[in-house]
Amino acid sequence: MFLLHQYDSFRIFLLVSISIPYLAFLIPGLIAPTRESPEKLTSYESGIEPKGDTWIQFQIRYYMFALVFTVSDVETVFLYPWAVAFRELGLFALIEVIIFIFILIVGLVHAWRKGALEWSQLLNIQMKVAKTGSSSAAKTFP
Repeated sequence: MFLLHQYDSFRIFLLVSISIPYLAFLIPGLIAPTRESPEKLTSYESGIEPKGDTWIQFQIRYYMFALVFTVSDVETVFLYPWAVAFRELGLFALIEVIIFIFILIVGLVHAWRKGALEWSQLLNIQMKVAKTGSSSAAKTFP
């Protein structure tokens, strides 16, 4: 019948690789002393006393830039093996890659039109003011 014992080494490897992250978080929690004090519960800002509320809201554009960078990074990861094995893959793989790049370009154009790639909206407003010559919009923004 089936020889399932041939996968025993894989099962052991899987068990060890799954348990290592859990052990990495569990062991320090059990060994480390837990002495909570008001000084330990304050936010740490490079040794400087924190001023104001430490929980601030970041602008969404930081996340959008990170997302666009991640997509372009993953694109490179998918295109590199294709480029290495281009001669063996043939015409069908070429068409698939063209479709893949087209989908990525459509996503980039969409992000561009939505303004996800604009770093500073203030710069855009200043450019619009310079084009129209209106100073009323410039007074509302420093």
